[in-house]
Amino acid sequence: MNEREFKDRTKRFALRVIKLVTSLPKGLVADVIGRQLLRSGTSVGANYRAACRGRSTADVVNKLGVVEEEADESLFWMELLVDAQIGSSKRLAALMAEANEITAMVVASIKTLKRRNARNPKSKI
Repeated sequence: MNEREFKDRTKRFALRVIKLVTSLPKGLVADVIGRQLLRSGTSVGANYRAACRGRSTADVVNKLGVVEEEADESLFWMELLVDAQIGSSKRLAALMAEANEITAMVVASIKTLKRRNARNPKSKI
């Protein structure tokens, strides 16, 4: 998957998170968890875009680390919605799978960049 496709994918993920959060039932717990999910879920795409503009391999790796954290955090909030019986696992399954896939892809990219940088530390991305 190229940079443009992954930008689009993380943007679609953010839009799906927005739709999910707006459909949550009203209540204190759903509102708090929903806000947290909204922040982390939309942050995935924003931080990936920032990573694409990194100035060095180390900068890109650092910014991709934030993407990894935000995607994993999004998964945590969705798990909490299911465990608190605010959202059904069936309804959240596809979005949770997407969060897992995004996390895995970012981790793989980080590993590749680190390995490449270890072989040639003075190279640009």
